[in-house]
Amino acid sequence: MDSFNSFKQWKEQCLSKTDLSKKGTIDEIIVHLVSCLNKSENFFSTSSCSGRIILIDGASGSTEVQKQGCAWLFVTHQKCAKEDLISSLQKSQGDAVFKFEPFVLHVQCHRLEDAQLLHSVAINSGFRNSGITVGKKGKIIMAVRSTHCLEVPLTREGQLLVTEEYIDFLVEVANQKMEENQKRIERFFSCLQHALTTDENPTNKRVEENERVYTRRRRKGQNKTKCVITTGEDDMQSDDDDLLETGLTFFK
Repeated sequence: MDSFNSFKQWKEQCLSKTDLSKKGTIDEIIVHLVSCLNKSENFFSTSSCSGRIILIDGASGSTEVQKQGCAWLFVTHQKCAKEDLISSLQKSQGDAVFKFEPFVLHVQCHRLEDAQLLHSVAINSGFRNSGITVGKKGKIIMAVRSTHCLEVPLTREGQLLVTEEYIDFLVEVANQKMEENQKRIERFFSCLQHALTTDENPTNKRVEENERVYTRRRRKGQNKTKCVITTGEDDMQSDDDDLLETGLTFFK
């Protein structure tokens, strides 16, 4: 079986499976984005989350990072209110942790150059912790991630550790991060549409596919984002100061 037929088979199997996530559906804010990828013959989404603010109650005294056995006291994919968080904290019986987790998307790609194209779109949209993984069966996964997370412990054995004023501050910070998260998603979708349209247009085929990248440039004094095609990595720019952590990993 050639690589394209294998990819098509993987895509059909993945998209026909039942959504086993806690929510059970794709988050509304990214439905159009995921649909855009799945309609392309070279991509399909394997998992996604639009970003969320959560309060999780874990076992007291545990030093392990774990999700199983934790109680979800509060979760929203939008901004949160201080009152909702305080009300949820009253249910804590263990060690409650308040988190903001940004947008994450895993996409299986047909070819390595498809993953490189998507990687450039992600980096230039602000998702600077994105990376490519190649599995032993030839599956190429592009992970879209960013670094603007938040994680703060609020209770110990059910007892509140912070003041209400501090909780108010945390909610404000988390909501600001959610706003930035949504802006990055919008930029990503805009640049993705541009990239796919250009890549599928026969008159704009790349001369050297491994060197071509898609770049976002901001003009001073303008709020609009412009996505342009370049032929070298030296033109890739971003005004985000987050740490760039990208990689290509091969599993044996």
